[in-house]
Amino acid sequence: MFGMSHRISRRRFFAWGALAPSLMRAKEPASYWVYLGTYTRKASKGIYVARLEATAGRLTAAELAAESSNPSFLAIHPQRPFLYAVNEAPGSNSKEGLVTAFSIDKATGKLTKLNSVSSKGEGPCHLSVDRTGRAVVVANYGSGSTSALRIQADGSLAEGAGFIQHQGSSVNPQRQRGPHAHSANISPDNRFVVVADLGLDRVLVYRLDPANAGLTPNDPPYISVKPGSGPRHFTFHPKGKFAYVINELASTVTAFRWNSSRGSFTELETVSTLPPGVQIENTTAEVVAHPNGKFLYGSNRGHNSIAVFSIDPGKGTLKLVGNVPTQGEIPRNFAIEPGGRWLLVANQNSDSVVLFRINPDNGMLTHQQTIEAPTPVCVRFVAV
Repeated sequence: MFGMSHRISRRRFFAWGALAPSLMRAKEPASYWVYLGTYTRKASKGIYVARLEATAGRLTAAELAAESSNPSFLAIHPQRPFLYAVNEAPGSNSKEGLVTAFSIDKATGKLTKLNSVSSKGEGPCHLSVDRTGRAVVVANYGSGSTSALRIQADGSLAEGAGFIQHQGSSVNPQRQRGPHAHSANISPDNRFVVVADLGLDRVLVYRLDPANAGLTPNDPPYISVKPGSGPRHFTFHPKGKFAYVINELASTVTAFRWNSSRGSFTELETVSTLPPGVQIENTTAEVVAHPNGKFLYGSNRGHNSIAVFSIDPGKGTLKLVGNVPTQGEIPRNFAIEPGGRWLLVANQNSDSVVLFRINPDNGMLTHQQTIEAPTPVCVRFVAV
C-alpha cells in the first residue's frame, strides 16, 4: 500500500512539473491598457491609451484617455487604479511644473482627474510611486531638484516633507552648467530613492520615508560617472544586486553593483550603446532590464535604435548583442510588458508606437505592429 501511494505521488509530481510553464503563463494577464504620455505642443491633447492583447501581440488604436498639458512621464500606483503624470510645462504663469493624479476606469481605460499639485521645481520630467503606494517622488529637470508628494486615501496628491535642491555643475558648457535631475527610482526594498542628475554627472541616493513623503541624503550621498556623461535614466536589476544608468551625452551605459544595506554603488564598467565603429550624432534616453534578468535594453536617439545587451548573471556586466531599428525617429521611452513577451517603443518625432516581440533566448526584437500616437514619450502598462 505504501509503495502504491509513493508511485502516485511521483506521477503527480512530474505531471505538475510538466504543467508548471503553462500554469505560469496562465497567470499572466491576457491584455493590458497601454498608457502613453505625450507632449501637447503639436496634435496631442494629453494622455492616450491603447489596448494590448498580449497573447496575440496586437495593439488597438490609441485614443485620448484624458486631456492634460504636456504629461511627458507617467507612473502607476502599485496596488490601486491610479495614474500619476508630470506636467512638464503646464502653461501657467508659474515656472513650477505640476504633478497630476488620475483615477483609472479599468473597464474603459479612461482617466478621471483627481487633482494637480506643484512639483516644487521647474520642468518635472520623471516620477515614481513608492512600493507601498504612499508617496510619489519627482525629478525636476529644469531647476535640478528632487521632491516627494504624499498620496492620500482617495489617490489624490498632497504636499510631502521631501524636497532637496541639487547643487553643482560639470564639464559640458551647454548641458551641465547646473543640476538637472532626470529620473527618480525607488530601490527594491523601498528604503532609498536613486536620482540620476545629468547636470552633475552623479547618481544620488536619498533615504525615503514613505509615510511622510520624506527625503534625506544618504551616506554615501552619491556615485559619480565619467565627466560629461550626463546620466539620465536608471534601472535596478530584477534580483537587486546590480543597477544600470544610461548616459545621455556619452551614449553609454554604466553598470554598478548595489549594496542594499548601505544604499551605495560600486562601478563595474561602462559600455557604448552604439555598434562598434559607428560615429553618429546621438543621445540616449531610456534603460530597462528584462524581468528575467538576462537582458538590458537602451534607446538611442539619432541612431534610432534599441541597444540589446546580455547580462552576465554573476558579474552584472554587459555584452552588446545588437541594435534594432525602432521603425521611427527619436525613441524617447520604451517599456517591457510585465510578462516579458513584448517591448513597446514611443517614437517621439514619428508620432508612432511600435510593438516588438522579444526573443526569450537572445533578447533580440522582431517588429510586430506600429500604431499612430501624437508625440509619444512614455509607455506604461495596467493589467485589464
